[in-house]
Amino acid sequence: VQLQASGGGMVQAGDSLRVSCTASGRTFSIYASAWFRQAPGKEREFVAAISWSAGRTFYADSVKGRFTVSREFFENTVYLQMKNLKPEDTARYYCAADTDPWNPMTVMDMEEYDYWGQGTLVTVSS
Repeated sequence: VQLQASGGGMVQAGDSLRVSCTASGRTFSIYASAWFRQAPGKEREFVAAISWSAGRTFYADSVKGRFTVSREFFENTVYLQMKNLKPEDTARYYCAADTDPWNPMTVMDMEEYDYWGQGTLVTVSS
């Protein structure tokens, strides 16, 4: 499985932005996808996840109500719609794919995911 993220950019606080992640290869093996982010000098952290079949979602508390994760099943693409962006949202955003069945107890764990994209940079200025 290969993951290609895109859509990052530089925006101002309060703006919206949507990033995308398209999977190729053995996409039938993917049960769930997630977005993580890593700010300069910080550890990578979970943002949101979605199950491919039922569309169940899970969010980090820091983005609930502002970010929405969705998937376009037949395009093998996962989206992260970000609204009311804040400077603290500045980070490189990585998409990841999980080939194990959806487990809400582990969706936030980096170790759960088998494949990773290269990341796309989102910069939010104040």
